[in-house]
Amino acid sequence: MTLHRRALLGLLALPETLPAWAAPAIDCAAEPGQPYLPPCKPWPKGIEGQRRADRGDGTFLNPVLAGDRPDPSVLKDVDDYYLTHSSFEAVPGLLIWHSRDLVNWQPVANALHQAVGSVWAPDLCKHGGRYYLYLPVKAQPNDILVTWADRIEGPWSPPQPLGLPKHIDPTHVANENGQRWLFLSGGDRVRLSDDGLKTVGAIEHIYDPWRYPDDWDVESFSPEGPKIIRHGGWWHMLLAVGGTAGPPTGHMVIAARSRSLDGPWEQAPHNPLMRTKSPRERWWSRGHGSLVQGPKGDWWMLYHGYENSFHTLGRQMLLAPARFSADGWFHVDVDDGQPLPKPAGGEALPHGMPLSADFAGNRLQAHWQFLSGSGQAPRARVADGKLHLRATPGKGPGDSAPLGFIQGDPAFELEVDLDFDEGVQAGVVMFYSAKLYAGMGANAKSLQLHRYGQDIRAVPKPVGMAASARQMQLKLRCVRHVLTLFSRADATLPWAKFPVQMDVSGYHHNSAGGFASLRPAIYAAGNGEARFANLRYRALD
Repeated sequence: MTLHRRALLGLLALPETLPAWAAPAIDCAAEPGQPYLPPCKPWPKGIEGQRRADRGDGTFLNPVLAGDRPDPSVLKDVDDYYLTHSSFEAVPGLLIWHSRDLVNWQPVANALHQAVGSVWAPDLCKHGGRYYLYLPVKAQPNDILVTWADRIEGPWSPPQPLGLPKHIDPTHVANENGQRWLFLSGGDRVRLSDDGLKTVGAIEHIYDPWRYPDDWDVESFSPEGPKIIRHGGWWHMLLAVGGTAGPPTGHMVIAARSRSLDGPWEQAPHNPLMRTKSPRERWWSRGHGSLVQGPKGDWWMLYHGYENSFHTLGRQMLLAPARFSADGWFHVDVDDGQPLPKPAGGEALPHGMPLSADFAGNRLQAHWQFLSGSGQAPRARVADGKLHLRATPGKGPGDSAPLGFIQGDPAFELEVDLDFDEGVQAGVVMFYSAKLYAGMGANAKSLQLHRYGQDIRAVPKPVGMAASARQMQLKLRCVRHVLTLFSRADATLPWAKFPVQMDVSGYHHNSAGGFASLRPAIYAAGNGEARFANLRYRALD
């Protein structure tokens, strides 16, 4: 065992009373040919033990938003920052976040409450005192939609199509004369009407993106995600190329600049600005960057990446310092897995949100989403301290859209109280898609094992629980991809461990497509209703 590995094991054995930032510094770099090592200083604990970026000593440790927050679009609005990210098929979608320091983020509200297709890489902007969201959707037909609001909290207008079926990843920009444009994937753009709600004229090709060497390991060329700012008399454009998943070294951020939005565009001499160069790095498939000024006027880039060995968590939101050099080009400092100084100034808001739910009041919290299907919202009702979930015809999560949420912890557990009608099967799962999930359900006859996106077999209910019981407690524990399930009749009895444990490390985009993440969820299938209460989430070490 090498010296730095012994040191790491010693760190993991430190007493729980030692503050996370008080751990001694050790060399965490992976040796050549050796697998990635965790960061030498662990994340501080946030709500329910969730990972928090702000270490409380003037530094932060990525991710600034853990879990599946891909394609971040950030807006600086005086002293406030707002952002949103891709939500794909989950509804409600486009959760907007608020920060005053770029590190600590609070949820505000969902901007999208209807199923419009799979929502990719939106652009959040403000023009003339009004907020706009331009959102590409994969649907029938594909298009880019626009929605607007006079307040960031909403209400947001019903999204309307722009008639752009062949492009994704729009970004809004107004030139020196106030003309509004959407820059699009592939180096194209289209003029917008003065109100920003229609296109004017034909699509124009104005930029041929920089190409990487042919011997690099990438997924595809895929120039997308343009983001544009004006600085020092130049328009600066960022793009993502190399594909958003696939090999860990594929995705990257490139840049170009021009004196005019009309071009010509000059390639950055130091392209790519950011890229994962080795599978031993902590963050894979780094890309889709957005530049933003910090509270004191310095520059930062928000981007996304997969955590090494945790594709299941999706593309998480990362923050890196950026700077402009004397020749007018900007540069980005790549995160090497160590703590970084926080942006100067600003205010640290309470970060994150609880994922536990007592289902008080009469509405679900903003992070709950139906993870597949459309028109599902009427199925859920909150009343009497319970979530009432109407079942839909089917046998399990694959044909009865589950209700779940994004989480960003490599290890966690979830408990919930459950009761259900005679004709219902209900339970808890880790859900990637209607074809790929794992967990357990219960019906009036037995427990049910879900594995590989199938109903595998029935399992007798544990000792102390009647075979016909329709009221029980379930627990799901997922520790670094090892999924363990438990059940019991009530809190007076010990937990009975399910006879099968599962490895869910392959439940992600590179295995199944879809760009999603593996999420905890509840479901109800059959005829009737299931009721969930006292849902308790806790991150584990």
